Amino acid sequence: MKILVTGANGYLGQGIVRSILDLGYEVVASDYAVQNIDDRAIRLASNIFEIQNPYVYFGEPHVLLHLAWRDGFIHYSDSHIMDLPKHYAFIQTMAQSGVKAISVMGSMHEIGFFEGSIDEITPCNPESFYGIAKNALREVTKLYCRQNDKVFQWLRGYYIVGNSKFGSSIFSKITSAVEEGKRTFPFTKGLNQFDFIDYEDFCNQVAATVTQNQINGIINICSGRPEKLSDRVERFIRENGYDIKLEYGAFPDRPYDSKAVWGNSNKIEKILKNRLTAPIRYGNLRRI
Repeated sequence: MKILVTGANGYLGQGIVRSILDLGYEVVASDYAVQNIDDRAIRLASNIFEIQNPYVYFGEPHVLLHLAWRDGFIHYSDSHIMDLPKHYAFIQTMAQSGVKAISVMGSMHEIGFFEGSIDEITPCNPESFYGIAKNALREVTKLYCRQNDKVFQWLRGYYIVGNSKFGSSIFSKITSAVEEGKRTFPFTKGLNQFDFIDYEDFCNQVAATVTQNQINGIINICSGRPEKLSDRVERFIRENGYDIKLEYGAFPDRPYDSKAVWGNSNKIEKILKNRLTAPIRYGNLRRI
């Protein structure tokens, strides 16, 4: 099975490509630059939005895993709305091709302000350009997959914990601050509770999901439990042996962040259990 991964050179893409390769699948990895991608993959530097026939160009993949997205941590960037028609056109083209399944990386920010456990039927009322654009792409992708008889997977991501300085999360920013020799880090009050998942676990969950076709639709890539932001960040600092202190209250909480929110992990737990007992290869495809 050949899997096309877009946005493969990004923070998430690098780890996800590696996890898919470790499972023994062929990966075609695309991005504007490809220097940080595992060299076991077929690496193609390209602009996916300018390729006339991406299905043929990328070697007729069985699965599309669409990670490509700009400014994911800048929630009110105009690029989210401006780029949406490009993502729409790319998904439309791939849905009308010979690809068997389409998986797209989503975000819990599609939900908007919500408290409690999020599952596939939780209503979406996004309150940022990022959330609005992602939610619109989810609806479009779902419709095109139905119309063209493709497997549809929407991978709803939560809060990723990793010590790479190349990401844009608070954990990456703390790592960068430590490397710059800073001893303090401006922080909120840290009272909100979120679903945190370690980077490697996140990548492994995505890899396990896109290499099976029995559990589809919206799938939370998550830990399934909430943890207070201050507790997780303080633990991250201890785990990595960083000599840095948080400046509590330096920033206000974002008004659209929920006080306590986490993903329902039932689907991803079933996927991981199935992989441990009987890894699924693409055979008889099923759609939602």
